Amino acid sequence: MSLKSLASIENWPVPTAAAGVVRADGTVLGTHGPTGHRFPLASVTKPLAAYAVLVAYEEGAVELDEPAGPDGATVRHLLAHTSGLAFDEHRVTSAPGERRLYSNAGFEQLGDHVEKATEIPFSEYARQAVLEPLGMTSTSLEGSPAKDGVSTVDDLLRFAAEVQAPRLLDPRTVAAAMTVQYPGTKGVLPGYGHQNPNDWGLGFEIRDGKSPHWTGASSSPRAFGHFGQSGTFLWIDPDAGAACVALTDRAFGPWAVEAWPPFTDGVLAELRG
Repeated sequence: MSLKSLASIENWPVPTAAAGVVRADGTVLGTHGPTGHRFPLASVTKPLAAYAVLVAYEEGAVELDEPAGPDGATVRHLLAHTSGLAFDEHRVTSAPGERRLYSNAGFEQLGDHVEKATEIPFSEYARQAVLEPLGMTSTSLEGSPAKDGVSTVDDLLRFAAEVQAPRLLDPRTVAAAMTVQYPGTKGVLPGYGHQNPNDWGLGFEIRDGKSPHWTGASSSPRAFGHFGQSGTFLWIDPDAGAACVALTDRAFGPWAVEAWPPFTDGVLAELRG
C-alpha cells in the first residue's frame, strides 16, 4: 500500500518537505519526499526528550512526582507544561498545576534534572536510551531538549512505531503519556490561541476537542503528538492505528494552519478507505 495522499506535500509552499505514515508494527504505509534529509525539528524535539525522561523514570533515576524545576513543581508538572514557568524564560508566572503554560524553559529544566540524576549529559542519555536502540542514527538532541533536535522522516517513523507498540518502555507508561495530566487546565496552544481545556499528556499534546487545531477535522479526540515552529509535526492516532510525520524547512505560519489539517484528513480518509 502506498498512500497517494502524501503526495499533496508537493503543493505546500515550502522549499523542502518529506512525509511518511507508519503502523504500530513498523510497517511503513507510504512516504513522499527526501525521507533521509535531516530537518531541524523545533518543538518536535519535545516528544523525543520526554521519552528519554520516561526511560529515566523506569530506570529509577527520577520519579514523576519528585521536585523538579520551580518551587512546588515536579517532573510531571514539567512534562505536562504546568510547572508555572514562562514560555522561553526561566521565570515563574503562576503556581504549579494552575495553568497550562507551554514552556521551553520547562523542558530545559527537565533536561538539567535528568542530567544531574544520571550524571550523563542529557543529549547523550537520550541517545543511549532512545535513539540508539531504535536505530535513529540520523537524529541528534544536542542543545536545548525543548527545540534543538535534528532528525529525518525515516528516523521519526521508527520513533512513531515505538510509541504505538512500546519496547523501550512499559506500555502503561506510554498510556500515561497519552492520558490528560491535570484535567481541566486551560492555557494557550502556541499558534492556535487560548484553549479551554488545553489538554496535554506527558510530553505529548492531546487533541481532544481543541479547535482550531493543527491535526485534521477527522482526527480522533485520542490523537496525540506535537508540532514544531520549524514547520514540522508528528501525530499518532490510535483510532486510525497509524502515525504520520511531516517535516519541512519553512517556519510555521498561516501556510501550515491552512495546509496541515486537509493533509491529515486526506491521510486518514485513505487509511480508512
